[in-house]
Amino acid sequence: MKLLRFGEYGREKPGLLDADGNIRDLSGVVPDMARDALASDSLARLKALDPTSLPLVPAGQRIGACVGNVGNFIAIGLNYADHAAETGAAIPAEPIVFNKAPSCIVGPNDEVIIPRGSVKTDWEVELAIVIGDRASYVGANEAMNFVAGYCICNDVSEREYQLERGGTWSKGKGCPTFGPLGPYLVTKDEIPDPHNLSMWLDVNDERRQKGSTRTMIFNVAKIVSYVSHFMILEPGDVITTGTPPGVGMGMVPQQFLKAGDTMRLGIEGLGEQYQRVVAFEQQGVDTSRGLKSESPLA
Repeated sequence: MKLLRFGEYGREKPGLLDADGNIRDLSGVVPDMARDALASDSLARLKALDPTSLPLVPAGQRIGACVGNVGNFIAIGLNYADHAAETGAAIPAEPIVFNKAPSCIVGPNDEVIIPRGSVKTDWEVELAIVIGDRASYVGANEAMNFVAGYCICNDVSEREYQLERGGTWSKGKGCPTFGPLGPYLVTKDEIPDPHNLSMWLDVNDERRQKGSTRTMIFNVAKIVSYVSHFMILEPGDVITTGTPPGVGMGMVPQQFLKAGDTMRLGIEGLGEQYQRVVAFEQQGVDTSRGLKSESPLA
């Protein structure tokens, strides 16, 4: 299944993409595509539905983040061997775990805001795992049982905040709009091998990242198991799993995003995202309401 959320920012409704590419309204079945609606028993009920029995959503709707009310938004750093090489970093012995603020999550085609004073805002196409069932101290051999599915995450990052301001990486990872998710959550039954997916990202229609999940250092099962030994993972939690090479920080000379730039990115089987980059206005940008979305559904 391809599950999504549509409508105004903060008022999204749950939906399902049918075989013809039409959005069907699930709000009469589940209150949101969030939390317990993503548990395995709930997904089984959704899969048993006849999509044609659900209301058809008019075309042109804004597409929101495919998961709502995210509790834990976890990220794994330097998880691609070729990306570690471009940054000059050693291959990690264990997964590098940090947090992205859930408040940074936006829709896949919403504008991305450069933070006030930022000069090193960067891009990262990533495969994100969506948790389906509560996981605590699970083994790698059973970890896939706790996965609901996958989606695209653009792990937008401010490198100065991340690496030059002291403390943890989280300072450069959780700024408003730094977590576009979607366009849809694809359930794991449709992605039999998440470790063999091509992925790419363009800036201003120029290919910057081109890679594959084949170069992941720690696979999905290892990541879910590992993180579950440090925190309880709940239904609807998101773990974004690292990026292939081609980020701005790794270029010579380094290149970073500026107002007016565009990003288009995709992962095989998971769709595409498109974002326009805007500056933080002098008076500030109100991110508590809907942001401009450039395209309804990639």
